[in-house]
Amino acid sequence: MAKRSLVLAGGGLKVGFQAGVLQVWLDEAGLTFDHADGASGGCLNLAMYCQGMSGTRIADNWRNYDPFLPLDVNLEGPGQFAHQLSYFTYDRFRANVLPRWGIDWPAIRAGARLGTFNLFNFSKKRLEVVTNDQMDEDRLVSAVSLPMWFPPVVIDGDTYIDAVYVTDANVEEAIRRGADEIWAIWTVSMRDEWRPGFVAQYFHIIEAAAGTNFFAIWRRIEHNNAEIAAGRPGEFGRTIVQHLIQAEVPLHYIFNFSRDRMTEAVNQGVEAARAWCRERGIPLHAAPPVPAPPAPPKVRLQFTEEMKGFAAPGADFEAGYQTGRQQNTKLDVQLTVQIADVDTFAVDPAHTATISGWAESPLLGGRVNVEAGAFNLFVDAGDPRKKEMRYRLFVRLADGSERTLVGTKLIVDDRSQPEIWTDTTTLFTSVYQGHVVQGAETPAALLAVGIIRIGLFDFLRQLTTFRTEGPTLAARTAGLAKFSQLFMGKLLDVYGGFLRIA
Repeated sequence: MAKRSLVLAGGGLKVGFQAGVLQVWLDEAGLTFDHADGASGGCLNLAMYCQGMSGTRIADNWRNYDPFLPLDVNLEGPGQFAHQLSYFTYDRFRANVLPRWGIDWPAIRAGARLGTFNLFNFSKKRLEVVTNDQMDEDRLVSAVSLPMWFPPVVIDGDTYIDAVYVTDANVEEAIRRGADEIWAIWTVSMRDEWRPGFVAQYFHIIEAAAGTNFFAIWRRIEHNNAEIAAGRPGEFGRTIVQHLIQAEVPLHYIFNFSRDRMTEAVNQGVEAARAWCRERGIPLHAAPPVPAPPAPPKVRLQFTEEMKGFAAPGADFEAGYQTGRQQNTKLDVQLTVQIADVDTFAVDPAHTATISGWAESPLLGGRVNVEAGAFNLFVDAGDPRKKEMRYRLFVRLADGSERTLVGTKLIVDDRSQPEIWTDTTTLFTSVYQGHVVQGAETPAALLAVGIIRIGLFDFLRQLTTFRTEGPTLAARTAGLAKFSQLFMGKLLDVYGGFLRIA
């Protein structure tokens, strides 16, 4: 029987995504592992795994992670910010987070799940791999004690720090323990952007070290497998099946001030893992039900926007707009976006809402009502610095035939001067024949394309249309604030420069 190893790579707070993957792999796919290895932030999930927690329990611990509980500025010692040992400490993390997660060291040490934790012994300048039966709180904290941000931990007279510069995923340990299959979750950023500022470049150095080490061994395994397939012995003497989920997670490694953003990252991990399993034919079943706390009263929110422009037959948006302008084939819409529950909307990676309203154009035979519609706010487009606002409108013409309008706003900071206004008010629009669901655009008949925009005065009018419904004034105010925080936070991700959190 194949021996499986689970590799929980580091990534700071980004490992909340990893927890979402564990919910699917452990509970919904029912995967079991003979060994699991953790490095840096991955050690936090590994500790919960070794304790015997379900994947859902691990994911829920991150969903309920209060970003302010561990915040603990180091104010001790002279020469602050120049000669201090660290900017922060883990005192509040030890006192508040670990107990809330239910970390139980006797249970971890006696657990049936074998885990190996990677610690760097700075005193002896060596990587130490510690099995779960030898772990304790000091060793776990040392595994995530990133130099300068957090102080090292002294254990038995030796100084220990995060092993990230040596390894952020100890694949070699899995191989050494006889793994025939390696299942790895990687959340350290691999994108090509070099950003200014000390904080950004500190983590770029980590990305360089961590990514180089991990993907070097990953390629060695690929080469080993190719050699064995060709009839040669290969470096490791056996074929090792590789499974990898890799993601650009829209969270900073250590700075996050929103529980919703963390919950969204966990839910992104769930969605990514489900899609990954479906693509590979791995059957999924529903996880055992977990009693849910009473749901708080829902707050609903809606706003109305108007966009105007032109469209014409063709395949190029700009050309369609110009031709439509010359031929006066206007395309105007008035849409009301309706969010049924702001709390759910904020943590849903797709940020899905419904749309009602109307569209008007000679291409539609005049004004037609939107029978159904969907709106997605700031969906990640494979990279936290690139997002999309998506619109899909289903309408019926006077003769009974159906049309589908599909629009996308491209939110991308790809210019020397950020174009926030242009990006957030410009909708690249396609008109299809029939009722076209998401993913079915390719075979559908494309009737026209164009561009519609929100004008300045229409935008000012839009700001007056925000409405909330909820049980109390406080709840309605909090709902509007949550939506505003989400909206501005996503813009900051894309256009914030060195302030970007992802």
